[in-house]
Parts: sequence; structure tokens; C-alpha cells
Amino acid sequence: MIHSVRFTCVLDTNVIYPIDIRDLLFWFASYDLFTPKWSKHIFNEWETVMKRKGVPDEEIRKRLGKAQLAFPDALVDNYESLVNALELPDDKDRHVLAAAIKTNANIIVTNNIKDFPKEYLATFGLVAKKADDFITDTIDLNNDLALEAFRALVLNRTNPNLDEFEILDRFRKNGLNDSADYLHALI
Repeated sequence: MIHSVRFTCVLDTNVIYPIDIRDLLFWFASYDLFTPKWSKHIFNEWETVMKRKGVPDEEIRKRLGKAQLAFPDALVDNYESLVNALELPDDKDRHVLAAAIKTNANIIVTNNIKDFPKEYLATFGLVAKKADDFITDTIDLNNDLALEAFRALVLNRTNPNLDEFEILDRFRKNGLNDSADYLHALI
């Protein structure tokens, strides 16, 4: 078995908030398929989105705390000084790029690809990938370990308790069509 290269990836808020995408990314990271990174700005945005979606404060604290506990080295510090020097179509995304530069990330995982121009990111040795593309690439690098991580996600899933195929359907509803199809083929 070939072990995958451990890419360092900054996870944007839009791939952390949807619980099904976050679960799969976090399980893959816990199986050392990649190294997740984020910033306090990303966590603040995540918290804001959860509040806007009506997630109770206690649940918000629980989700943020679990992420920090599971990946204590994921928080990127001291990136703020880079933010104002960066140029992106949406100024509100500069903090994501700054965190990626500061931590020497390989990839920014975001579903807002248009806000991260390919040529500009290349000047920093970075690429941006949609969650579905990133997850599919990760599965491709190590089928066995990716399937093991997915099965662990299924076994540990509660509220609601779903089987593999129900979870794959949820992935598809969250835009992870290729990832779900790939995992389905491996089952």
C-alpha cells in the first residue's frame, strides 16, 4: 500500500460549515490523509454562519471545541500582517490566502474557486480546489485508507444514525458527487 503524501490544506469556512463535508474532511485528516489548517478568522466565520443558521450556542461551542481538540496544531497564527498586501476578487477571502501562505500550505480547499485566481495562487505555490475535487484526489492517493476513514465516519455517525448509502446520498446533496461515487465504487 502506498501512503499518501500529507498535503497541508487550509479549509475555508464553506467546506467546514456543511456538516457532511466537514465530517468527511475531518475523518480523512484523522487518518493522516492530509493535514488540516485554519485561522481564527475562518473559525469566526464558521461561528457566524452557525449562529445565522440557528445552531444553539452550546452546540456551536461544542463543534468549535471538538475541532480544536481533534486537530490542536491546525490553528495558523501570525498571518494577519499578510492580509492587506494580498489581492483577491473578494477582499474578505484574503485572510484564507494569508493563512495558507503563513503555514506553507499546498492547497486551499474552498467551494469559492472563482475568488482564488489560479495564476495568482501559483505565485505562492498554492492551488485552490473544490471540496469534491480535493476529496476525490485524496481517495485516489490511498483508496484503502480513505475507505477505512469513511467506514469509521459511518460507524461513529449518530443523530441521525445512517448507513453507508444514506451518507453517500447526503454527500451528493452537498455537492460531493464524484467523491460519493468513488467511495460507492470502493464499497
